[in-house]
Amino acid sequence: MAGIETIAVIGAGIMGRGIAHAAALGGFRTILEDILPASLRRAGSEIRGNLDKGVELGKVSRQQADDAFGRIEFAGSIEEAARAAQLVIEAVPEELESKIEIFTLLDKICAPQTILASNTSSLSITEIASVTYRAPRCIGMHFFNPVHKMKLLEIVRGLETDQPTVDACVEAGRCMGKEVVVIKESPGFITSRINAMIGNEAFHMLQEGIASAADIDKAIKLGLNHPMGPFEMVDLVGLDTRLHVLEYLHKTLGEKYRPAPLLVQYVKAGRLGRKSWRGVYEYPEAGKPGAH
Repeated sequence: MAGIETIAVIGAGIMGRGIAHAAALGGFRTILEDILPASLRRAGSEIRGNLDKGVELGKVSRQQADDAFGRIEFAGSIEEAARAAQLVIEAVPEELESKIEIFTLLDKICAPQTILASNTSSLSITEIASVTYRAPRCIGMHFFNPVHKMKLLEIVRGLETDQPTVDACVEAGRCMGKEVVVIKESPGFITSRINAMIGNEAFHMLQEGIASAADIDKAIKLGLNHPMGPFEMVDLVGLDTRLHVLEYLHKTLGEKYRPAPLLVQYVKAGRLGRKSWRGVYEYPEAGKPGAH
């Protein structure tokens, strides 16, 4: 594992708990942190449930699932979580200020050789690393939702990221069962840049009344062989997250990434996707979406 035995994950939201699941199943001692006890309780319950589902589906054995869950520890502060880790993965919402604040703190409390990784889907690793005294050991590790199912991991090299850091994170990702691609930092990396463009165009089409959301999704799935339509995808990712990505890409790459007005309107209305029970589609507790 290239010297990595303990991984700390900062933030127990959808991405954080998924990363913790993958890390524990990959054999790492895993410390999941969140300042909200309720978030940690929910994370523990969901990880246990997903591991049990994996056993039912024959993806993992009962012993593997139990051993993985036994490798997970829960912490209520960043200091408690990060001190013993050789790799710390930040998984807080996609806001540059929050990530910079966490990296500043991590740089003070972690051992000098500890690698600091961000799960950002679009932001500059170089800019985040600049607030630390360890830029060569700062890197992007962009996981995909749901982490325990999605195979891809984008490893993003910042301006000063060194090769041993890249090698260690590639090996850690492979231990987690991921297919890894290594890329040079660029706004939106590979997937977020293309996905944001497709999703934004879909919102323009919906706004123009070209077709319903359901028919646009159906066309993309059946005509382009995508596993999910752009509206199904944005509801899963979160409309607010997609808007943050587009705003950053618009700022850094230009006018073609300007967010569609309808997307902005949905976010202002609190229609954030599955996490708020309503996005482009509605998600009643029974589970099946109904298109608008």
